[in-house]
Amino acid sequence: MVFSLSKLTFTGSIMAEIRLRRRHIVGPLVSYAIFCLVIGVLFGEMTFRLQRIPVGEWHPFQANEMHAGAMLQDVAITASDGVVLRGWLARPASENGDVVILLHGIGGNRQRMTHLAELFLSRGYEALLVDLRAHGTSGGDYPTYGIKEADDVRDWFNWLVSQRHPHCVFGMGESLGAAILLQATSTTPFCAVVADSPFATYRQFAYIRFGQMLHGGIWLGRVALRPAVEVALLYGKLTRGIDLAQASPEDSVARSRVPVLLIHGMVDRTVPPYASEMIQGHNLRYVALWQVPNAGHCEAMNVAADEFNFRVLNWFSSHDVPPVASLRRAEVATRNAALR
Repeated sequence: MVFSLSKLTFTGSIMAEIRLRRRHIVGPLVSYAIFCLVIGVLFGEMTFRLQRIPVGEWHPFQANEMHAGAMLQDVAITASDGVVLRGWLARPASENGDVVILLHGIGGNRQRMTHLAELFLSRGYEALLVDLRAHGTSGGDYPTYGIKEADDVRDWFNWLVSQRHPHCVFGMGESLGAAILLQATSTTPFCAVVADSPFATYRQFAYIRFGQMLHGGIWLGRVALRPAVEVALLYGKLTRGIDLAQASPEDSVARSRVPVLLIHGMVDRTVPPYASEMIQGHNLRYVALWQVPNAGHCEAMNVAADEFNFRVLNWFSSHDVPPVASLRRAEVATRNAALR
């Protein structure tokens, strides 16, 4: 009887210890799960809620360009899903027959690109400065980080071809605009594009943003808070019907034959330079990368202005051949090589 009581007492002690340890494990796990759920939902909602910056008067830009003989006009198109998109079309006094579509970064508007428009206008290019959907005066309730915007770019491209009949259409984008432009290359036959500081995939961008929010590195989002990232992606699917995990510039570039010049500052803390390295790694044949020392996010044009202008203009001039003509030239070269 004494033995049985001792055995029961011992067993009871073990069970009590197990319950205590379980509480010590389960409690933090539950807290972690709740934290990931809350921060994931908050991040998911923030992703779709951007404060619009209104487009102000364009008089300074207009005055500069009209003084140089350029013509400017407001333009608009209706996207394939019915959203009205707006922008400015600037035409130089002496045209070279080419057009550049300019795409701004997240939270900005077309005015952010007027400095680049001036550069291209001075070289005879027409410049189309657009407000991305859910930015500036364009329609749309929320951004989709390239899921729908890539189609918007294609719609603008088709509008230019039908209205302006250009020799070549080029594209240049910054940050989000760069990521959107790259996603458009798989369906839109640009002669060439320049992408300044793009992210490689939205998932990677989310890892980076989670780490930045909590003052940590990308490992924080990729490892410690990965469940929160998944919650944020799921939140986008459930509330907006948008799978942001499909926003992938690197995948689009891998399928594209559009020549791409990537520009990335080597001290970029917003989107680290390895994002562009990843994109280039998927298509070494058509993608070139210029990494700029001492430049942060979209700062290459300020840190190395002369080289920036030279590289961008040279990239376009060296690819000033419409895609159809390029294919025909390649076919002729292949046929001649076979005859030899």
